[in-house]
Amino acid sequence: MKLISIMTPCFNEEGNVRELISRIRKVMEEQFDYYQYEHILIDNASTDDTVKILKELALEDIRIKIIVNSRNFGHIKSPAYGLFQASGDAVIVMVSDLQDPPELIPELIRKWEAGADMVLAIRKSSQENLVMYKVRELYYTLLQKLSEIKIYKNFTGFGLYDRKVVYALKSIDDPYPFLRGMISEVGYTVDTIEYDQPVRLHGITKNNFYTLYDMGILGIMNYSKIPLRLAIFSSVIIALLSIVTGFGYLIAKLIYWDTMSLGVAPLLIGASFSFSVLLFFIGIIGEYIGMIYTQVLNRPLVFEKERINFD
Repeated sequence: MKLISIMTPCFNEEGNVRELISRIRKVMEEQFDYYQYEHILIDNASTDDTVKILKELALEDIRIKIIVNSRNFGHIKSPAYGLFQASGDAVIVMVSDLQDPPELIPELIRKWEAGADMVLAIRKSSQENLVMYKVRELYYTLLQKLSEIKIYKNFTGFGLYDRKVVYALKSIDDPYPFLRGMISEVGYTVDTIEYDQPVRLHGITKNNFYTLYDMGILGIMNYSKIPLRLAIFSSVIIALLSIVTGFGYLIAKLIYWDTMSLGVAPLLIGASFSFSVLLFFIGIIGEYIGMIYTQVLNRPLVFEKERINFD
């Protein structure tokens, strides 16, 4: 029998994990009894009762496998590490807040059975905050235009990956992996399904401005050199504007020598604008240098505190 691995990252999801595991079990047992399955839950050092609940459930069902991180390693490293621990012929990745509906698993598996190496779940709508949804949509549009590879709009990682895709992703050995871009980088046959993302029922979202910025800037820095090249284009444009403005002031001064005073305001405005552009691109260069530094350190994705049911 082939093995289906389901991987779920967790952090402070005590209100959701019981229902998540129950709904996944129901789908797999009722519709796919010709497959074995394992459910790997990687906990990012939760501070609530998430780990306690998972351990209770793992005692009842050996298919539930738990990895507990030694500390919180962030929203990028932990899911990637969990994905790489799966040993199934296919691996399904889904979040633990039930906004990735387990009832979509049959559609993912059937498209994989039909020959797709990856089946990506694409959000066509969301019941989350409308402003945040529009901001995310704008970001994906920007990333699509800037990226050197194909980026799937409104794809958050929810989907199914064949074993050879997981091996390919693991071979990249990136210490800070942007999986949404890496899946396009490795290629293979892709199919998609669309779904309406439901509202979170229990708990609060763990995303904040920093985590969203971190994910957003990681995608742009990893798959686009355009921000660096914009620095060159901007410097040329500002230099040309400065030359034209300088000649304009010179001609005006020659014509109206006695009546025209240069004034301080234009100088201050021009200098402030130039410095703001300069600082912006210093920040961009700093982000690229930070990514290089992370790559050079090449630290492990996570350190485990314990794992359960992997034996």
